[in-house]
Amino acid sequence: MPNTTPLACPFRVRTCRSTPLSDPTGTLSLGVRRGATNGTRTPVATKQTSPTKSSAKKPAAKRSASKARTSPSAASQRKSPARKPGAAKARTAAPKGRAGTAARKPAPSPVAQAFAGHGRDMWGVALIALGLLTGLGVYANLAGPLGQGLAEGFGALVGGLRLFVPILLVIGGALLMRAPAASGSSAGRPVVRFVVGTALILIAVDGLLHLAKGRPAWGSPLDDFISAGGYLGAGVGSPLQGLLAEWGAALVCIALIVVGLVVATGVSLHTFARRTADGVKPVQGALKRGVDSLFEVGNGQSADEQDDDLVIEPVFFDGSTDSSSVWDDDSDGSPMLEELIDPDGLSMEELTDLELDVHIAGEDDVSQVFDDEIDVHVPTSADVPDTAQQLVMPMGVAAKPVVWKLPSLKMLERSQVQEVNRAQVEERGRVLEAALAEHGVTTRLVGMVVGPTVTRYELELAAGVKVAKLTSLHKDIAYAMASADVRILAPIPGKQAIGVEVPNDNRQLVAVGDILTSPEAKAAKNSLEVAIGRDINGRSVMADLSKMPHLLIAGATGAGKSSCINSLITSILMRSTPDQVRMILIDPKRVELGQYNRLPHLLTQVVTNPKKAANALSWTVKEMERRYDLLSECGFRDIDGYNGAFDKGELVDDPAMGLEFNRLPYILVVVDELNDLMMVAARDVEESICRIAQMARAVGIHLVIATQRPSVNVITGVIKANVPARLAFAVSSLADSRVILDQGGAEKLLGRGDMLLLGPSSSVAQRIQGAWVTEDEVRAVVSYWRKQSPDVAYDDTVQGQEDAAAAAGGGSMGTGDDDDDELLRQAQELVVRSQLGSTSMLQRKLRVGFARAGRLMDLLEQRGVVGPSEGSKARTVLMTPEELDGVGNSDF
Repeated sequence: MPNTTPLACPFRVRTCRSTPLSDPTGTLSLGVRRGATNGTRTPVATKQTSPTKSSAKKPAAKRSASKARTSPSAASQRKSPARKPGAAKARTAAPKGRAGTAARKPAPSPVAQAFAGHGRDMWGVALIALGLLTGLGVYANLAGPLGQGLAEGFGALVGGLRLFVPILLVIGGALLMRAPAASGSSAGRPVVRFVVGTALILIAVDGLLHLAKGRPAWGSPLDDFISAGGYLGAGVGSPLQGLLAEWGAALVCIALIVVGLVVATGVSLHTFARRTADGVKPVQGALKRGVDSLFEVGNGQSADEQDDDLVIEPVFFDGSTDSSSVWDDDSDGSPMLEELIDPDGLSMEELTDLELDVHIAGEDDVSQVFDDEIDVHVPTSADVPDTAQQLVMPMGVAAKPVVWKLPSLKMLERSQVQEVNRAQVEERGRVLEAALAEHGVTTRLVGMVVGPTVTRYELELAAGVKVAKLTSLHKDIAYAMASADVRILAPIPGKQAIGVEVPNDNRQLVAVGDILTSPEAKAAKNSLEVAIGRDINGRSVMADLSKMPHLLIAGATGAGKSSCINSLITSILMRSTPDQVRMILIDPKRVELGQYNRLPHLLTQVVTNPKKAANALSWTVKEMERRYDLLSECGFRDIDGYNGAFDKGELVDDPAMGLEFNRLPYILVVVDELNDLMMVAARDVEESICRIAQMARAVGIHLVIATQRPSVNVITGVIKANVPARLAFAVSSLADSRVILDQGGAEKLLGRGDMLLLGPSSSVAQRIQGAWVTEDEVRAVVSYWRKQSPDVAYDDTVQGQEDAAAAAGGGSMGTGDDDDDELLRQAQELVVRSQLGSTSMLQRKLRVGFARAGRLMDLLEQRGVVGPSEGSKARTVLMTPEELDGVGNSDF
């Protein structure tokens, strides 16, 4: 046969079984070409023969006959040794419809068809029947000779454990029937795990029985083995005893039992210990309440009037920890969400590709409702002697009840429990892993955490893969996961893994009632600890405003800012009395906070006028200074020390000096829209906010500032520097996110309460689903407090006059200070004579600072000497020198 050159062809070629043929021209050969050295045949690429060619027109019958005449020896010689027989058979199978070209698979019998798909059920029923039959033979000898034989056989094998063999057989059969049919790699895994774990436990317990029951030697009577651990126990216990003695062998058997329990249940030791502790704590709380109720009944108090006290460690965000301690498992001084990333404490070595730990937020939460009302004693005027002179702050409480009663938590609704499809979550994790692999990023899925809003997939990078390569694929990841956007946490603090947060298809509603009835809320003792929401692990987040100590809330319109403020205020109303917390509510929009009017917690009615809001902030500054004077006089560093001494009776009034001490409540100032205040009185508002933010923490005054315009004109650098805690809702751009958090992330939020909380000393923002409170719930809580104090008289000095500065002027330009009046005359003279309304010119000519020169220019604008500000340009001068000569000094 001539050695022809193979032709390159993109078509697949079917090898011809007949002898090699050559075309007449010698340019095209069909079949195979033998190797030059070893005699093997190499396939030759040829053109695909068209069905219309003469070579393809051989009748089917003739082809079949020729194949039949081909000797088996020749066929075996032509078969390539490099090919598998099965593959060759599959390649040479005749097309459907050609008789005699391929062997058909025999059809299953009717009996096999009847039992098809029921193999697990049949084996499960067989195991259960065997277990019941063995039980009848072991326990009551009611199964005849067969049952007695089974009992003796199992007794000889496992000894005293034969009593448990029937139970294990029944459980194994039930698990076998309960497990799904084998449709994937994870099918039947619970049954295999149970069998392996149970076998380990049986072997270890048999070894212990052999060691404890006389250690019968080989050749002893059968009854000795049956009373001990059987032949299995002897096979395990005797070698261990020879190597490790009795105590060492027992220790090995106990360790084997623990391993068997872990394998059979699929629960790690850390998780088992944590869940056991969680189960014991409610029992401890119940015992404590029972003992307390006995003493309370003896004192004449009803046990039903007391709240449920749970001894549960708090897990809340207090804003006082730094980022390193937040994520460090060894840190014991940080109460700030210590198990934020992995609630079960599992390391990545414990998580495998075959079995992922899917944690569902809120699945293990303890749901408790505290229904009873709490009585809080309030000091009355009869407890304090009256004096003529007193360091007094107007509190505005009209009615003075002896006892304040906190609202019942029955007023707040609870949300439904989240239902999660675990199989769907795992499938989406595999899709994410495959999508990254397509882009050249090799990862391993090591865990998943399902939260109320998003699901975080934890990925471990392969060796040599850079983190930056994964973070640059966020758009591709969002496309693969069919979501609007994803947030990548690279890396997860405290873990060697990358977190990819993907939005859930169905979001869970988090209600304020869920947070305030949680163990975290019960463990919170401070009056200013408020409900924020639920984190990605399903843990309730309580924020301590007294330790933040101020909070900035910003986000786009409709992202959830007002709902968050309502949740904060409702939390305070549910947990604090007017003697513990007083509030100043500033609402320039006039529609958000008006429902809180006539509350005994307020120092003044809700402030809606921006100019009066500036006065309220100025009053807060004066109250801050007054409290500092009081603390300095008494020798205390902060309000907690002062109130503690007052409660202990260490502060004694001195009528001769005119001193009378009262308990100081916390003051919370809530500003719903900072933008409006900055437009009306930017300088006064910014100055007051900065002074309060810098100094007011020690005297118990705290700020909550919200705005829907996160720009540098509203959230100035001075305000950001003094308000360290930030709460960012969804924004439209990365620039807005950086204004709020000094980092990106808020532009990827989903809205409707999805937020990022950045602590004062932390650089890692925590994703939280904000709590929701309905208007009906707010009205119910407010109505409850109004009934206890129907007549509330507020102090008008908090808001002051509508425009104190204008009222002080009264149409003249006098400021009440001779030096300022003289400077004002000189400023008017300079501006009018030079026809240049420039603040920098006043600085140079009058040798004053920029702030004072700007104030003089504002006074000239009020008088009508100059026009409004035009940015960097000089103001327009509206008064001519002739008019100035005509006016003279009559207005001064």
